Amino acid sequence: MKKLFSIFSVAVALLSCNTASFNGNRAEAIAAQMHDPNSEYVVVACHRGDWRNWPENSIPAIESVIAMGADIVEIDIHMTADSALVLCHDSSVRRTTNFSKVFRDQPDKSPKISDLTLAEIKSLSLKRMHEAAVIDTLRMPTLREALECTRDRICVNIDKGYDYYDAVLALTEELGVTGQVLIKGKKPIEVVAANEAAHESNMMYMPIVDIQKEKGKALFNSYLEQGVVPMAYEVCWQSNDDGAFAEAARKIREQGSKIWVNTIWPSLCGGSGNDDDAAYLASDPGKVYQQYIDAGVSMIQTDRPELLIGWLEKTGHHSLR
Repeated sequence: MKKLFSIFSVAVALLSCNTASFNGNRAEAIAAQMHDPNSEYVVVACHRGDWRNWPENSIPAIESVIAMGADIVEIDIHMTADSALVLCHDSSVRRTTNFSKVFRDQPDKSPKISDLTLAEIKSLSLKRMHEAAVIDTLRMPTLREALECTRDRICVNIDKGYDYYDAVLALTEELGVTGQVLIKGKKPIEVVAANEAAHESNMMYMPIVDIQKEKGKALFNSYLEQGVVPMAYEVCWQSNDDGAFAEAARKIREQGSKIWVNTIWPSLCGGSGNDDDAAYLASDPGKVYQQYIDAGVSMIQTDRPELLIGWLEKTGHHSLR
């Protein structure tokens, strides 16, 4: 089978990192596990950082999950009016900042990131806890600031990053972190291959397949039919009723790829009872998480990293040493 694009050109080098002694570069050791289809290490990705205790997508939110022992921090990016990449999930700053207060004397001022300069963005304070109105003194970080924080310490999944692929890649190359950054997407194989062929080095790439939706099924089948083996698939599904996830997981394992699932919301992982909050409320988190390990999942994006990491360490699935 064909290996997917350029990500496998660096796999051998990454696998040379001994996980018992990785010379302080933890991010490379994590990336090695991600590239190793035989590794039983379960990679923990943290959704928007530690947003329960800090503003989402902020530097302290990133630092907090690094301290927890997480492997990947998922961040979101958008581009300002003066072409700076900043960390924000929404295209607008209205929900996550005190925009309305700062610009109350300018009622016509747009809250869209694409309409604001970096200086204007930096004049805003962040809010905590998603919809909460608690104002923090923290400011929205740039992607450069975030990658300088994460470099060699934790891998980074840049959500919405494919829209700015060239700009992001140029920055990761400058900072020397290209092999520590993951981009995911739903683009056809041919589009991704052509894009990567235009660059000497590329970030890790993972296709997102929603196996109970027609477009997702078509994308998944195109990988299987063309014999293209990605490092991993992000698998999304809404219901366990038809056995679609179990069947997809079997095919992925047979192909030699890894499986990423999102336990952040029930609608991404088979419905109520299969997510992080169900694990939190259970007497034993394993009542939720063990089903994924049994299916061969080795990458989990979570909103409760401390809970998941604690359970994984106790069960022997999360140790780089």
